[in-house]
This record gives sequence, C-alpha cells and structure tokens, in this order.
Amino acid sequence: MAKRVHRPREDAEFDFILRMSDVPVLACFTGTWPKAVEPCRAMDLVVGGIADDCAGRLTVVRADITRCPAATERYGITGAPSCVLLKEGEVVAHGTGPMTTAEVRALLDGHL
Repeated sequence: MAKRVHRPREDAEFDFILRMSDVPVLACFTGTWPKAVEPCRAMDLVVGGIADDCAGRLTVVRADITRCPAATERYGITGAPSCVLLKEGEVVAHGTGPMTTAEVRALLDGHL
C-alpha cells in the first residue's frame, strides 16, 4: 500500500518523490518552532483528508522546512504552513497560512 502522505527527511528525498509522481503534487511545508506547531498540526489533518479523498489523482508531501531547505527556497516559502500545488514540477497554485479543507480544495480546483 502506498503512503498516504509522504514525509521526506531531506531535500534529495523530496526531489525523488516529485520525480516519481505521475500526478500533481501537493506539497505542504511545515515548521517545528513554537508558533508554527499548532497551525501545522491542523494542516496535517487537512492534507491527510485530502490525500485520502484524492488517492491516485494527487501525491501529497508534508515537508519540514528545516529538513528541506532547498525545496523551501525553490518554491519561495516564507512561512509555515504553506502549500504549493505542482504539475510537472511547476507551481500552479500556492497558499500560505492555516487553510481549511475547502481552501485547499479550491487550490486543487481544475488541476486534478
């Protein structure tokens, strides 16, 4: 059974997941510093539900910005949580801050 939400430990693993995905990728960047922990945990629930609902049509990645600094910089992430939707490696949608399931679905609209 495939992982529901990928959690890369480093940039190389993040990049590998992107290369191997043949569907769009929702990358949720999270942080572990005190002010980011609660909003990022809330996003974990949201992206987990999205991963379940969109299985086979979407790859979901939760990347800690301290473990994946190159990816964080590449996609212009300046705060956590932040989500980017990637199609063929290109950003097609972006959202910053805690988001509801409806807000994340709006990011996905028309791209799956």
